[in-house]
Amino acid sequence: MLQGPLAVSLGDPAGVGPELIAAAWARRDQLDLPPFFVAGGPEVLAAAARTRSISLPVAQIFHPSEALACFGAALPVLAGADGDYAPGAPSREGSELALASLTEATRLTVEGEAEALVTGPIAKARLAQVGFDHPGQTEFVAEACGVDPGDAVMMLAGPTLRTVPLTVHIPLEQVATALSEALIERKGRIVAMALIRDFGIAAPRLAVAALNPHAGEDGRMGDEEARVIAPAIARLRAEGIAIDGPFPADGLFAPRQRDTFDAALCMYHDQALIPLKALDFDSGVNVTLGLPIIRTSPDHGTAFGIAGTGQADPGALIAAIRMAGECATRRYGA
Repeated sequence: MLQGPLAVSLGDPAGVGPELIAAAWARRDQLDLPPFFVAGGPEVLAAAARTRSISLPVAQIFHPSEALACFGAALPVLAGADGDYAPGAPSREGSELALASLTEATRLTVEGEAEALVTGPIAKARLAQVGFDHPGQTEFVAEACGVDPGDAVMMLAGPTLRTVPLTVHIPLEQVATALSEALIERKGRIVAMALIRDFGIAAPRLAVAALNPHAGEDGRMGDEEARVIAPAIARLRAEGIAIDGPFPADGLFAPRQRDTFDAALCMYHDQALIPLKALDFDSGVNVTLGLPIIRTSPDHGTAFGIAGTGQADPGALIAAIRMAGECATRRYGA
């Protein structure tokens, strides 16, 4: 059992984040979710809950430690930042609230006041207008932890698949240039260590996807497999990591293949996210590996178009909360 609560950031208040937080709290007993509190937005959360006909008592707290006592009867929310709830209508004020919530939830987790951090979905372009100068929340959290963004590894995890994009938010035309043996080796080590420490897999098996069709087909369709990827795999294997590849990506995620590895290292963003979202869209979790804290997030965006309509599925946020609690329990031995 965890010694303290999880910290949850609100996400953009015009998106689906607030209503999904309310839906997750409403199912806390049914799903045996670990206690959590939300960093700000009590009025937003209450209004969002009403759009889904959820009875949501809100308990304003002033310190994370207060969350444990009231979580069973009310959603604990840190007093302070708040705003208007206008689903589907993002605004500057909403972006400021989202950034304030993210900043406070991250700070409290880094300082050890919360057991783990769960971040609600944001609109990065809108946050940039209010001073957010990071490519995404992963880089923001890494900086807050004092970790080089290159050592903060994004893993997408669902019930049937875990994938890691080795390059993330860059144009496809830049992927081949960005790949290097050092990049593959560094992230491979971080993934293997995290699977042991946070996911309880004693001997993790990693598979590596090829960059080119047919894994380059002996150089006819590109030489990155032989020149960059295979040497990195060989060095990781020499260190004792169970890793294999590069495998043609078009067959790597077939049912029988998925049973042969615990996580797949992919060469670029969509190569990792397409299979995960196709298989586990409503239960996919974005986990940041390589940090001194646990950080998870639902693997979907703000969904402004359906915010406030009751159509958004809380499954991914619930999975993110559950996974954060499980990883924290394994890491800290609570």
